[in-house]
Amino acid sequence: MTSTADPQAQPAAKRDRTHYLYIAVIAAVLLGIAVGFIWPDFAKDLKPVGTGFVNLIKMMISPIIFCTIVLGVGSVRKAAKVGKVGGLALAYFVAMSVVALAIGLVVGNILHPGSGMDITESEKGAGHTAADEADKGLVDFALGIIPKTLVSAFTEGEVLQTLLVALLVGFALQAMGRSGEPVLRGIEHIQKLVFRVLGMIMWAAPLGAFGAMAAVIGETGVDALKALATIMIGFYVTCALFIVIVLGTLVRLVTGVNLFKLLKYLGREFLLILSTSSSESALPRLIAKMEHLGVSRPVVGITVPTGYSFNLDGTMIYLTMSSLFIAEAMHQPLGVGEQISLLLFMMIASKGAAGVSGSGIAVLASGLQSHKPALVDGVGLIIGVDRFMSEARALTNFAGNAVATLLIGTWTKEVDKERVDAVLAGRLPFDERTLVDDGHGAPSGAGEGRDADGHDADAVPEQRGDGKEPMKV
Repeated sequence: MTSTADPQAQPAAKRDRTHYLYIAVIAAVLLGIAVGFIWPDFAKDLKPVGTGFVNLIKMMISPIIFCTIVLGVGSVRKAAKVGKVGGLALAYFVAMSVVALAIGLVVGNILHPGSGMDITESEKGAGHTAADEADKGLVDFALGIIPKTLVSAFTEGEVLQTLLVALLVGFALQAMGRSGEPVLRGIEHIQKLVFRVLGMIMWAAPLGAFGAMAAVIGETGVDALKALATIMIGFYVTCALFIVIVLGTLVRLVTGVNLFKLLKYLGREFLLILSTSSSESALPRLIAKMEHLGVSRPVVGITVPTGYSFNLDGTMIYLTMSSLFIAEAMHQPLGVGEQISLLLFMMIASKGAAGVSGSGIAVLASGLQSHKPALVDGVGLIIGVDRFMSEARALTNFAGNAVATLLIGTWTKEVDKERVDAVLAGRLPFDERTLVDDGHGAPSGAGEGRDADGHDADAVPEQRGDGKEPMKV
């Protein structure tokens, strides 16, 4: 009995430490709110603290995406499978964008949130400034996916550029066959190193959450929150309904998974997003957690990074409701035809706004300037509370991408359903120390050699990058 108890004791202590870390994040958020209200001027000066933490996380995104995609694509024998996953993912993203736009359209027309608002000259100027900064056409967007050099995608932090380079390297290693196996094994070791560094950075989360929350409360104040309460509350309620009803129904019908169990599994990531207002801060952890859940590496590696640019459900709802809010506030209500054409235009313009805090307001301003310039003046009305709406956008986008990964994996038969049930039931805990282990996405048969914490007693060959095809149910 003693020999079986001792191995379990040490991992439990490790998990308790990370548990305290996220309790500290909650305390830091509450402290930041208090400081923002009591000492607003001092709180504004804390903004670099929050920005610095988010930048540390973003520093790790490119290498994590690169390693994940290269390992996933490079270990698949047939390139057609990667194309199937990518095509299915893009089709799903477009469909869900249309659904999100429709929901925002209905709620916006019911609430009429902009009625009774007035606009000042300074607010008019703010809208035009945001539009000028975000003026980017489709051709520029397409060319922007191609990095200047093979390594500049990593230095410039562009998600889609990293995705392109990783796919090219993955396909090249796939074509090399067994001669590419040493490279795959090397990249797997690099991935473990990168995730270990990320785990170290996460210990700064309470400090980052404190600085970010204090700054936004200090800058916004109570008056702006009261004045724009209608659009804020309406937006939050709409996002919640979208997640629970639309995403919850989809994931239950397709995969049989309870949405609330999935959201609970991703609870720490939601807390991180709430405190930083950026879904990018949780992107590396989403990749690790979806692999641990039992979705194969190719599906996770392609769906998650692509979804961060193309599956922006929260941003779609935001663009819809904000456009209607501005039109009402400017006393220029839009007809149904104008609403639909404007929002379809914005759906295209929004692609590439990959979860970065503040990107929604830029897309909104540039879309209005291109489609109906008379409404750009009204963008300044919403800038004051955009930070709070950015949180709801990021949370919704994140939930949408988590659900999309599970759905795509199910449709392509690249999910270990037994492992999904075990992970969501808490029988195979996620390793918070390394954020990655050799058993991510392993077939159920491989799980028999796992210890009490869900870690492999023997490494799983499919996850070593040895050229074999990953799990397939």
